[in-house]
Amino acid sequence: MANAGPKYGLSLQVQKKIDQKYDQDLEERLVDWILLQCNDGRPGVPELQRPAPGKATFHQWLKDGSVLCHLVNSLSPSDRRPIKKIQTSERAFTQMEQISQFLKALTDYGLTTTDLFQTVDLWEAKNLPAVQQTLMALGGKSIAKDDGFFRGDPSWFPRKAAQNPRTFTEEQMRQGQSIIGLQMGTNQGASQAGMTPSGLGRQIMRN
Repeated sequence: MANAGPKYGLSLQVQKKIDQKYDQDLEERLVDWILLQCNDGRPGVPELQRPAPGKATFHQWLKDGSVLCHLVNSLSPSDRRPIKKIQTSERAFTQMEQISQFLKALTDYGLTTTDLFQTVDLWEAKNLPAVQQTLMALGGKSIAKDDGFFRGDPSWFPRKAAQNPRTFTEEQMRQGQSIIGLQMGTNQGASQAGMTPSGLGRQIMRN
């Protein structure tokens, strides 16, 4: 399945642990979603065919990047597609370039770098579970956007929280600098009553 040479020793053990994380049920859900998203009748978009079940065929289906590029394009208006040219190519450079374009489009879409797999994770099948998790993050993000482009069952994906950036005026920032945090204690009710002035001896009262 992979294009790299055979693995031995520790590398083989690590790869086996990664492969054990691959979710066959999740594969089926993701294929269903991709087909629903992409086969929407848009002009110039080929009808995608369902791959046979299994990790090897899932890898081959996504490996050249074309399916992924059609997927991310389906989440935007036709006149603002993030990827303008999509090719079905056997050339390794073209395939990896399209995967990289897909990952760049996901960053622009709002996913974080921690959501993204690496190009070799897919192209060399080094970490297909990471590919699955990126697609899950994309599905959740598209639901959270609620812009009408998501197609499928929202219960298939964990909803990613929308960002809620806050801005403050300069006046609010100045006011915040003058406030003593509670973790620093409080000066409420404090006074110098009963304190001996500096430089004077302590007065002892006798009956």
